[in-house]
Amino acid sequence: MTLAGKRALVTGASRGIGAAIAKALAAEGADVAITYEKSADSAARVVDAIKAGGRKAVAIQADSADVAAVQASVEKTVAALGGLDILVNNAGILRLGGLNDISLGDIDALLNVNVRSPIVASKAALRHLGKGGRIITIGSDFADRVPSPVLGVYAASKSALAAFTKALAREVGPRDVTVNLIQPGSIDTDMNPASGPTAETLKQFMALGRYGATDDIANAVAFLASAKAKYITGSTLTVDGGANA
Repeated sequence: MTLAGKRALVTGASRGIGAAIAKALAAEGADVAITYEKSADSAARVVDAIKAGGRKAVAIQADSADVAAVQASVEKTVAALGGLDILVNNAGILRLGGLNDISLGDIDALLNVNVRSPIVASKAALRHLGKGGRIITIGSDFADRVPSPVLGVYAASKSALAAFTKALAREVGPRDVTVNLIQPGSIDTDMNPASGPTAETLKQFMALGRYGATDDIANAVAFLASAKAKYITGSTLTVDGGANA
């Protein structure tokens, strides 16, 4: 197991990509804490699945738009698992609308959850991460290519993560902590199902011509979290089936 003895926190992990990441890290030997906002039952099922595999797991209720809740989730993870080695900033939201139509409330929500939350969580985690620590953030391939004007603010929130990743990698590199960004493309989830109304249009952009699975992202996270990726930092890995090729 590549992550035996490690302790991980995955934000927004009651379902979809986050749940797959949490399970993948546990399968590699890590004990895992997850956060959720409202889906307590779904979070409990993820925790049960991890415990069934012999690893420790805990679910922490935390609204990623709430700074105090984000900070507290890190401290609760450390208390429950005995430390922290891996932070996965997965929590994110989608709000659509051109600049003339999108509300200030939606703009604030996108910036608070997609940008401020990973920054706040990373800041809190750095107090606990030691040599070999990992910070991995989940962005979006729309940060590099924006095929629709209604994605503008969402894409801006995700592109901010690339600059943050690069700067933080330089800041914590001397501590032997790595910081990387994964940019998923169209992944088959409740938020963007492969059978959804826009699926066939999106598939036309993909070199592989099909949606990805949550495990495609989870496997990339597990790799970056492991010692196999110890010399990779400040990098962006796009996992989108060639949509941005």
